[in-house]
Amino acid sequence: MWDSESESVTGRDYENGILSSSKHGVKNDGFELRDHSWYVATDIPSDFLVQVGDVNFHLHKYPLLSRSGKMNKLIYESRDLGLNKVALDDLPGGPEAFELAAKFCYGIAVDLTAANISGLRCAAEYLEMTEDLEEGNLIFKTEAFLSYVVLSSWRDSIVVLKSCEKLSPWAENLQIVRRCSESIAWKACANPKGIRWAYTGKPPEVPSPKWHEMKDSTPSRYSQVPPDWWFEDVSILRIDHFVRVITAIKVKGMRFELIGAAIMHYAGKWLPGLIKDGGGSIDEAGNSSGCSSWKGGLHMIVAGTKDDTPKVQAKDQRMIIESLISIIPPQKDSVSCSFLLRLLRMANMLKVAPALVTELEKRVGMQFEQATLADLLIPSYNKNETSYDVDLVQRLLEHFLVQEQIESSSPTTQSFSDKHMYDGAPRCANPSAKIRVARLVDSYLTEVSRDRNLSLTKFQVLAEALPDSARTCDDGLYRAVDSYLKAHPTLSEHERKRLCRVMDCQKLSIDACMHAAQNERLPLRVVVQVLFSEQVKISNALANNSLKETGETQYQPMISNRKSLLEGTPQSFQEGWAAAKKDINSLKFELETIKAKYHELQNDMDILQRQFDKLTNKKQASAWTTGWKKLSKFTKMTTLESHDIDPQFATVPGEHTRKTTRRWRNSIS
Repeated sequence: MWDSESESVTGRDYENGILSSSKHGVKNDGFELRDHSWYVATDIPSDFLVQVGDVNFHLHKYPLLSRSGKMNKLIYESRDLGLNKVALDDLPGGPEAFELAAKFCYGIAVDLTAANISGLRCAAEYLEMTEDLEEGNLIFKTEAFLSYVVLSSWRDSIVVLKSCEKLSPWAENLQIVRRCSESIAWKACANPKGIRWAYTGKPPEVPSPKWHEMKDSTPSRYSQVPPDWWFEDVSILRIDHFVRVITAIKVKGMRFELIGAAIMHYAGKWLPGLIKDGGGSIDEAGNSSGCSSWKGGLHMIVAGTKDDTPKVQAKDQRMIIESLISIIPPQKDSVSCSFLLRLLRMANMLKVAPALVTELEKRVGMQFEQATLADLLIPSYNKNETSYDVDLVQRLLEHFLVQEQIESSSPTTQSFSDKHMYDGAPRCANPSAKIRVARLVDSYLTEVSRDRNLSLTKFQVLAEALPDSARTCDDGLYRAVDSYLKAHPTLSEHERKRLCRVMDCQKLSIDACMHAAQNERLPLRVVVQVLFSEQVKISNALANNSLKETGETQYQPMISNRKSLLEGTPQSFQEGWAAAKKDINSLKFELETIKAKYHELQNDMDILQRQFDKLTNKKQASAWTTGWKKLSKFTKMTTLESHDIDPQFATVPGEHTRKTTRRWRNSIS
């Protein structure tokens, strides 16, 4: 009896759910099954054999001809008047649906349920059991049951839509899928205050509530109705029918947050491994058994068993991902960024259509500040590339920057950080989106820098993608640079300098400067820059905090505060700072020593240059020059003797001449 399994409507019992014909062509006691063949329990021998699949039906022509237009065409339009055998391999619903239709033709009572109504309705359409042959034929009665019973029930609408999976395209052409989808959408968007609820993680074996009784009953005394009460029931549908339901729900105007949550719930059930806590395994045949992430709670009761757990192959998973991407609401926060990244990971693994992957990447870029490092570590499925897909993260970052530029150009746009929460803390307590993304990128670079196949160009491009204002401190970037240098010890001096250009030494903290001063992997020039920038910062800090000598009363509190600060400073930090100061002084002393040695070498070079010039000038002197010098000397001596000049003064002009001549040679050199 169908009323034990589905709801009835007041005033319309349809003979208590049992369909029967008022005209009995052949007296019988029912059907009997013998070795995969059905026989009519009657004294009249059968004269017509119908094959449906691997099941044979031994029937009579007259009951079938009186109610089936299809049988009339097969028998009378064929030239074989003795035709006694027909094969109906393409009959929708299979042997089960034809068995019910045959019983109806013989006037046997048929139990209509939500499980068999869709197959029987399609079979009646296939057999052309219309009102032209008999009033109240099977098409009319199954259509009435669908309209007045099934579509008024939440549970029956779900069950009928689930049963339509094997009836394509008949269920589509007969509008069964559309009507059930709209019925489910209407009930999901309606006020569910009167629904009966159950705390459960798996469906109980109890009848479902009646929709018309839901409206009259009182709300649960245990809790209020949650807005996601319909997620679990809708998630049992096949992806194409789920898309139809979600599309109808969108038309009804449901909030996009709920639609996104329903999509995430469905994905967690049908895509094993997508949700972190979701179970799932892949067997040898390529089938993956998914486990719903539903941990129990309030939801509408729909009958089900353990057999409802979906088993999805890789090609079906690809179709599911493509369908889910196409129905995600366009609003920014309809689904979480973590869900989008995990969906993107599976899309790359299953080779989803490039256009959909690009669309998904743009969606991630809109919410990139919500991402986590674990979600960004997407493997690269190209064996010749790096372990992680660095190019993908580069594209996501570019989409984020484009979106930030668009939002900054529109002053009325309110950022996500002003409306929602991030990592369990209020968004207002966190820095801006670019700063969060910069920290995320630095952490990602630190993680992927350990890959020896990561090229310096990719590392540098990703590190320099964000503007300088996005990083208030470059400690994370320094950590990534140091990790890259450690994993790539064969870099040349030029490549190491090029790598270190991505960070700003003036944005390093004291701890990072202490580490950099002792880091042998960094180029010496970078170490000097770090020490110089730290010295400048210390000098500026001391200058800004210098006290004006206004009195002893104002000076003593500052001294006590500085002492208390020093006492509160960790011992390890003080020791590290002392070591850093010692290193700075050592470097200063080395620089002074090098300068002194440089001056000494410069003086020695000048002396050697003079000596070299003298030797060069002597070698280049000719015989004529020597002769003229002797003649000039002889002339001067003769002049002195003729004037009787004192000998002690005779040498003075000669010395003067010699000095003048030497000065002239020096000027020539």
